[in-house]
This record gives sequence, C-alpha cells and structure tokens, in this order.
Amino acid sequence: MTTSRPALRAALDDLLGSGFLSVQLRVNDEHGEWAAAAGARELGRPAGAVPDGHFRIGSSTKSFVATVVLLLVAEGRLGLDDPVAGRLPEFGLDPRITVRMLLQHTSGVFNHTGELLPDGTVVPGVPWRGAEWVANRFRTYPPEDLVRLSLSRPARFAPGTGWSYSNTNYVLARLVAERAAGRPFAAELRRLVLAPLGLTGTFAPGTDPELPAPHNHGYYRYEDGGREHTLDITRQNPSWVGAGGDLVSTTRDLHLYFSALLGGRLLPPELLAAMRTPEPTAGYGLGLFVQETAGGTVLHHHGATMGSAALMFGSADGTRTVTAGLTWVDDPDLTIAPAFQRAQQHFTDAVSCGRLGG
Repeated sequence: MTTSRPALRAALDDLLGSGFLSVQLRVNDEHGEWAAAAGARELGRPAGAVPDGHFRIGSSTKSFVATVVLLLVAEGRLGLDDPVAGRLPEFGLDPRITVRMLLQHTSGVFNHTGELLPDGTVVPGVPWRGAEWVANRFRTYPPEDLVRLSLSRPARFAPGTGWSYSNTNYVLARLVAERAAGRPFAAELRRLVLAPLGLTGTFAPGTDPELPAPHNHGYYRYEDGGREHTLDITRQNPSWVGAGGDLVSTTRDLHLYFSALLGGRLLPPELLAAMRTPEPTAGYGLGLFVQETAGGTVLHHHGATMGSAALMFGSADGTRTVTAGLTWVDDPDLTIAPAFQRAQQHFTDAVSCGRLGG
C-alpha cells in the first residue's frame, strides 16, 4: 500500500472540512493502493475515525442487487425481458413492466420513499424526515408493504416511456431474484458475489439494526416539541428503504466488488455490456450510472442513507477505483447534500483523467 500521496490526503481533508464527521477513503490505481481515514469516530469524543470500518452504503446497494439479478439471468433462472407480473402475480403489476425496466428505473412505479413531481408537489411515502422518522427508526417494513404502498399511488408514466429513480424498483427486483432462486436474497448474494470475491465485510442486514464493529457513528439533528435534538442513529432498522439502499459494506469490499465487476470477472460479457448500456435521460444502465467525460468513461453508483453514505467509482476497465465511507450529522433539510455532490464531481474528474495523485 502506497503511503505518501499528498493530493489524496488533501482530498480527504477537503471532504472533512466540508461538513462530514468522518471520512474513509480508498484509492486503487496504477500507483498502487492508498487508504486512510480522518475525522471522529463519535461526535464530541477524541477517538479518531476507523480506517476500514463498516458503514451503510445506501443506494450503492442497487448495483449489488442488479448484479445478483444478472447472474441469475446468466444461470437461466429468469430473463431480463420477463414480465415482472408473471414472477410476482400477487401484486397485480402492469404486465408491460419487465425485469430490465426495474433495473433501469423505466418501469414508472412510484417511489415508496416519496416523489417530488415536476410541478414541485411532494407526494409522501414512508416516513424519512424529522421526528416522524426518528420515532419509526426501529419499525419493520415488510418489502411487500413497500410495494403495495407504491402501487396505491399513480404510476409516474407508462412502462418503458420515461425514467424516474425509484427505490421500489429494486425492492421488486430483489423479490424477483428471491422467487427465481427459491432462496433469500442474502443467501444468493453470498453465493454469487460475496463468497467468490472473498468479501467479508458486506451483508444484507434485513431488519437487523446493528452495525458490526468497527464502525464510525452517524447522527441525526431534528426538531421536536420546539426543541432541537441530536441523536446517534448508527443503530436503525433499514427495512424502510429495503433493497433500494440497505446493504452494509467497507471501502475494501466496495473496491474488490467494483473492480471485479467492471473488469469482467463477475458477469458474462453480454450481460456486462447490457449493464453498461445507459438509458439516455440520466445515463443509468442496469444498477449503475455511466458517465462520459473528457477523460473517458466513469462508472459509479453512490449512496446515502441517514447519517451515512458511500462513494463508489471505477474506470471503464476497473483498474482505477475510488471508494469511500462517510458519516455526518444528518438533518431533515439534507444540508450535507451540496458537499456530497461536490465530492462526487471531484472524484469523477479525477478517475476519468487519472489525476488521483501519484
């Protein structure tokens, strides 16, 4: 592991200075591997951030779900263009919705965590803001209930005629995978991805609120009864977001996974090509974003959940990756979002041009 890379140390410090409580950063490229952490393990305590701790990866989960589905396609257990209604008849889904549409967010299914409509109207879903989320943070939401909530709201558009990011697409995709495999998703994830790659820090927690040690802590600031509160929310039941963002991982595992995926060591060539073929509206393939830059193609799927986030970038061939785990003091106004977006853009540019600091 290379140790003296001042540009990466500066990037780490910049992230910390933009409002994050802790940052774990790992870079793998032609110069070798560099990993470090900065910040605090817990708010108001002197212990420094752990460098390779577990963290909740939010929507980076979607890439893992898509990979499992595609590996089941490779095994002949389902097809990308299979109607989802035939796999999950109990929901009465639009028969035009296919597995591919779920993975690419072109199904039109309402997002169970809520939608912001083009006219500015907010249509709520499960609670995810303020005191209401805090009160429900240990509640179990069965995936079937999340689907039924979504289907109780009007579709965003006819299947295949638009693009809209919906966590429910991936709740459905995970249910399809379980039905096709005849086993829980966690077992298929281990069989198809985690065990072959030797990933020891990644798992699907289901309804378990615990985060294994070591880890850094995430927090939530909210108002209740006219008073402001700051709460440690490291422990939370992630079933409210479900397969849209519930996995736990480490920067090491994210690197090993993404480099293997992009390097062609997980999927057959034709399915990797399908995964990397973007829908033109947002550049979304099947479980990852495909971004063309002046320096080349960058693949990524980042994620954020309450108090915790992941960055996961890779070059087209997987030889250059950046993975990060972040914690902060979250709030209902998502005030950390601009800093998170700036970090994404910084590393997109660095990965595409190979300017990660040698």
